[in-house]
Amino acid sequence: MRTPLPALPAFVDVLAAAARIAPHAHVTPVLRAHSLDALAGCEVFFKCENLQRVGAFKFRGACNAVFALSDADAARGAVTQSSGNHGAALALACKLRGIALTVVVPEGAPAVKLAAIADAGATIVRCAPTMAARNAATEALIAETGAVLIHPFDNVHVIAGQGTAALELLREREDLDAIVVPVGGGGLLSGTALTGRALRPEMAVWGAEPTGAADAHASLQAGHCIVDRVADTVCDGLRGQLAPRTLALLQRHADGILLADDAQTVAAMRLLWERLKLVVEPSGAIGLAAVLAQPVRFAGKRVGIVLSGGNVDLDALPWRMRA
Repeated sequence: MRTPLPALPAFVDVLAAAARIAPHAHVTPVLRAHSLDALAGCEVFFKCENLQRVGAFKFRGACNAVFALSDADAARGAVTQSSGNHGAALALACKLRGIALTVVVPEGAPAVKLAAIADAGATIVRCAPTMAARNAATEALIAETGAVLIHPFDNVHVIAGQGTAALELLREREDLDAIVVPVGGGGLLSGTALTGRALRPEMAVWGAEPTGAADAHASLQAGHCIVDRVADTVCDGLRGQLAPRTLALLQRHADGILLADDAQTVAAMRLLWERLKLVVEPSGAIGLAAVLAQPVRFAGKRVGIVLSGGNVDLDALPWRMRA
C-alpha cells in the first residue's frame, strides 16, 4: 500500500505566517559586498538571518508554530529535538507565549547554542548524536509528558514560517535569478522554494549541503528519504535528514542541491566575517561556498543567499587564529 503524502503548506500559509510573526520577528537586512561579487562573478544579495532573534532564521518557523497552537495544545507544553538553533528559537517563542518546553539535544552541540536554550528557560535532555537517538528520546518524552511535538522541519507551520525569509527578500529584490539556502532537514529550503515558485516562478531555488552530510542530495536522486547516514561535517546545523514532507516540497519546487566541502565552507565563512563584518556560523556560510564553487552556473546572475545563522562558539573557531 502506498504511504499517503503528509499535509503540505501552501503559499497562503507563508503569508499567514508573516502576519502571525510580525509582532515578534525582525525584518532582517539584505547586504552586499562588491568584493564578494567580484569573487563570485555575479551580484550577490545576502539575507542576514544571522541578525534574526536568537541569531538564526529558525525563530521564524518556531514563532509561527508556537503562536499557531490552540490554547488547549499550548497548555500541554511543547517538546522538540535540535542541535541548537531551533531549540533556542523555540525556547524564546515558548517563553513569549508562556508555555513549557523540553529540548532533546545531541551530544556535541555547540555550547553557545545550549546556553541560548537554557537562558530562555527550556529543559535540555541530552542524547547520542544520531537521528535514531534523537527520535527515540523525543518519542519517549511525548509519551511521558503528553507535550506537543514541534519538529524542527517536519511541521507545516515551521516550514511556512521559514518561507517568510524569502518572502522578505523577494519583496526587496524582485529581480533575483536564483536563491541559494542551506539544507539540513529541508525546512528552510522547502519554505524558500514554495515562496519562490509563487512569487517568481522563473527563478532557480537551490539548496546548499555539506559533502559530509549529503543525504538531501541523495534523497532527491533516489526519490525517497535517505536516513541511514551519519553526518560528518563542521556544519552542525545541517546534520538533519529530510522528512517525507520536506522531500515532497523539494521535489515539487526546488531545482536541486549543490554540494560544498567543509574546507570551502570555512573559507566562505571567513570571507563573510572579513568582507561583510558579520558573525556567520559554518551552516550559514555554505550558501556562499556553493556559489563560489559554481562560477559557470551563476555567472552574471543576481543571486540571493540566506545567511541562516550566526551562533558560533568563539572559543572554537574553525580556522587557526594568528597574531
